[in-house]
Amino acid sequence: MCGTAVIVCGIRIILSSTLNPNFISPLPLPEQQTLFSVDDIKAVLRRRGPDSLGCKKILLRSGFSSLCGGEQDVFAFVKDEDSDEGEACRMGGGGGGKEFTGELQFIGATLQLRGINPIVQPLMDVSGNILVYNGEIFGGIQMSSDSNDTEILMQHLGLCYSHISSTHNEIHTSGERQSSVPELLSRIKGPWALIYWQSSSKKLWFGRDALGRRSLLVHWPTKEDPRFLLSSVSPLASVNESSDTGGIAKIDFWEELPCGIYSLSIGASGTDEELIGEVLKHDWTDPKLNELITWERTSIQPKPNDLLASRQKVHSRKEDSRLTPSILMESKLASTDCLLTSLPHRVMIALQESIMRRTSLNAIYQATSVDYTIKCNAPIAVLFSGGIDSMILAALLNKCMDAKYEIDLLNVSFDGPCAPDRISARAGVKELQKIAPSRRWKLVEIDADLLKLTSETKHVMSLINPASTYMDLNIGIALWLAASGDGLLQDETGNDDTCDHVKYKSAARILLVGSGADEQCAGYGRHRTKYRNGSWLALNDEMKLDMQRIWKRNLGRDDRCIADNGKEARFPFLDEDVIRILLDIPLWEIADLDQPIGIGDKKILREVAHLLGLCEAAALPKRAIQFGSRIARESNRKNFGSNRAANQASAGSVTIYGNNS
Repeated sequence: MCGTAVIVCGIRIILSSTLNPNFISPLPLPEQQTLFSVDDIKAVLRRRGPDSLGCKKILLRSGFSSLCGGEQDVFAFVKDEDSDEGEACRMGGGGGGKEFTGELQFIGATLQLRGINPIVQPLMDVSGNILVYNGEIFGGIQMSSDSNDTEILMQHLGLCYSHISSTHNEIHTSGERQSSVPELLSRIKGPWALIYWQSSSKKLWFGRDALGRRSLLVHWPTKEDPRFLLSSVSPLASVNESSDTGGIAKIDFWEELPCGIYSLSIGASGTDEELIGEVLKHDWTDPKLNELITWERTSIQPKPNDLLASRQKVHSRKEDSRLTPSILMESKLASTDCLLTSLPHRVMIALQESIMRRTSLNAIYQATSVDYTIKCNAPIAVLFSGGIDSMILAALLNKCMDAKYEIDLLNVSFDGPCAPDRISARAGVKELQKIAPSRRWKLVEIDADLLKLTSETKHVMSLINPASTYMDLNIGIALWLAASGDGLLQDETGNDDTCDHVKYKSAARILLVGSGADEQCAGYGRHRTKYRNGSWLALNDEMKLDMQRIWKRNLGRDDRCIADNGKEARFPFLDEDVIRILLDIPLWEIADLDQPIGIGDKKILREVAHLLGLCEAAALPKRAIQFGSRIARESNRKNFGSNRAANQASAGSVTIYGNNS
């Protein structure tokens, strides 16, 4: 996980009509007071990327160039903020020595999980291109086991041609056809957010993957702050300490950048020395990626015989599931085995491959400061409630990792041993021990008292920004505490509540999270309501809506809260291949909401759980983290006086900041 930001000053921003036709950029002023400083941004990004922090600055000016036939051009000077040295960027001409009027400041904080050599972002190549990148490449671009994602992407971006409208296939000296930046980014499988300066075209490229699995916030220039800003997270300095609620003074300062690829083309105005930047949004070029974005399922409404046949198959598979642990093979063998061709097996194999991509032990841990060969031997953790999603992730992670590694299971509770998620987590560990007795499972019990989390609550309020409801805050606090991994570990001398506990802090830098399972497999209560009121078509529409807004409602917020601990959230259920497999399956095989809770909701995942030998977990009902951990109950009592009053006020959707803006 990395922290990325760029601060653009002294440039008048113009948005294309497709983005915001009514946007009017204020005149950029050189010495205007701003809401927070560069140091504020660096401080909050450093929490996401504790391994290194770097900063580079591009100074811009407009002027007339003899190399451009006397036409007005833009000239740049690149300065490394960590030194006093700088170098002219290859952007043509000399510029006549006028003062610089524009500035782009790039900040990169790195949590390094891949590669054998230390990386300090931003990266700059010999052509003056600059990259800050937060993401992983799991496909689409070839990666060796000891490669670093940012370095490999930088090499490929350096080969991209400058003009999107180029119709000819430019050939690089290596013999490869050059791509445009959108073509290259459309090929990447995996989560990412990026900011890239393409020197030759005078373009600032930025964006996030099509599902929005990595946070990137944007501030469009305003009179209060005329800078154009991109950042992984809101700086803490934007918190209004004088507010009675400790809220954020400018809740509308930041927006979640919608998923996509954008460019900011910088040029001279032609009539004066003003610099102008036009922002455009570019289309994804991969048809398969566009299929995932539109989220179209071909088989939605079953015939009566389809439902009958499906229910008979489920019953039959449950009877045979006891055979599964002994016949489960690697995916390359599974495809040829007639026993493993059912729909649940296809989903299970896709999930196993997704987890393998996210946890493969190449050079991933050698770049960290933790020696996993000595005392701490748990490089990967699971956000763990003991529910069906986290149980499936844990069981499949067990199949992807050598038995010598421990697995941390992080569980948070605001009601000690009485919280539903704590009860199911303890039961879940026992079930995992049955199917994988040679693995050491470490249940990390993280207990919290909401009334004592005063400064912590204010901190999380800045992390969830621009999300602003009590539900967002409750989820954010629970995720933030869980990701810290700081709790108690049950002593192995006992197996019940009376045994001793020892302090333990998980050093795992990768955290597997079950996001996307409910949206794709009809796990929410509102899915059952939609089905009851509108049958299969209404259910499909609601699931589609959930998937198309998950970037805004969930993923950006969750990424910011987890990453603040110097941990990286990875979402196996949101792997591109997993989404495609689930979309290819008829909806009635995914869920059967005529069946009771704990059976028909997430039906396909319950069958996967049976295949893995997780029969008890397969029957558990859905519980959101805010309810399973009981933080919602404590929040209701704290902020509304009682659960009843909170329910009457629809507390989950109430905005924390009231009318403060």
